[in-house]
Amino acid sequence: MSDHHPRRSYQDLLQHYTSCALCPRQCHANRLAGETGYCGQSMRLRAARAALHMWEEPCISGAAGSGTVFFSGCNLRCIYCQNHDIALGQTGKEISVGRLAEIFLKLQQKGAANINLVTPTHYLPTIAYALEQARLGGLSLPVVYNCGGYESVDALRMLEGLVDIYLPDLKYVSEELSARYSHAEDYFPKARLALAEMFRQVGKLMFYEPAAPSRPSGRAPAAVYPPDTPLLRRGMIVRHLVLPGHVGDSKKVLHYLRDTFGNHIYVSVMCQYTPLHLVADIPELSRRVTPAEYQRVVDYCLRLGMENVYIQEGDVAQESYIPPFDLSGL
Repeated sequence: MSDHHPRRSYQDLLQHYTSCALCPRQCHANRLAGETGYCGQSMRLRAARAALHMWEEPCISGAAGSGTVFFSGCNLRCIYCQNHDIALGQTGKEISVGRLAEIFLKLQQKGAANINLVTPTHYLPTIAYALEQARLGGLSLPVVYNCGGYESVDALRMLEGLVDIYLPDLKYVSEELSARYSHAEDYFPKARLALAEMFRQVGKLMFYEPAAPSRPSGRAPAAVYPPDTPLLRRGMIVRHLVLPGHVGDSKKVLHYLRDTFGNHIYVSVMCQYTPLHLVADIPELSRRVTPAEYQRVVDYCLRLGMENVYIQEGDVAQESYIPPFDLSGL
């Protein structure tokens, strides 16, 4: 991991909240003065959970779990969001930047495979400072930036040297779908630029073999993956959630990723879409993805010659992927 990141004052970083342009929404809310942006948040840091999370890709969770912090609010607010309670900012606890740095270090002490920042975009300056402080306090784990893909290149540049693994979504190529489902008709053009910047920062995939798990006293979570699962040290994994009835757009997403990044990244093709009550009146989203639909997408990966692909097997459209947002660890 890089240790040459230039030091920045907290006050300098806070200035990014005065006319917020941290994401492509460019809402220019004065979040420093208490206004809320499109994300629904002021600059006051809020999170809903900080704990070891077992349900990421094998090279992220490993046997010990990913040290995951779920932040409140979101700049996309997809209508089918599985984490809608925190995406809308309805769940969360206000914490200080100092407390966030302490949480990172606590997760490291618990044996986390990495520090995993979920939906962090709208708090990026604060998180950047907390990471710098945690590094000074002994944080040595890889840092994962886990986002929806709708990012600003200028904002991402604040993270250079601080983030080791980028874990973005690439949800759509279709302007129509991104406008209808995520209120962002420019999703693909912005995400394409963002993914290019992420890859520029972290480069090709680098793995390492984990040491034998060493955990503090207390009951460890049941391991989902074997203890010798190789862990990602650096690189990018792009997630794509297959939506019911939209195999064609999924193929366009995969074709773009193959043509742009080859086999220098991992692609995680997910079939865990779960229709919630929020989409009950949207016929095409009110059902799960069929096995036949998902298999068509997986087969397309094979035809494209994609080698680094995670696929999901069995009935994974279940609530085990949605942790309780009960303010644990905050």
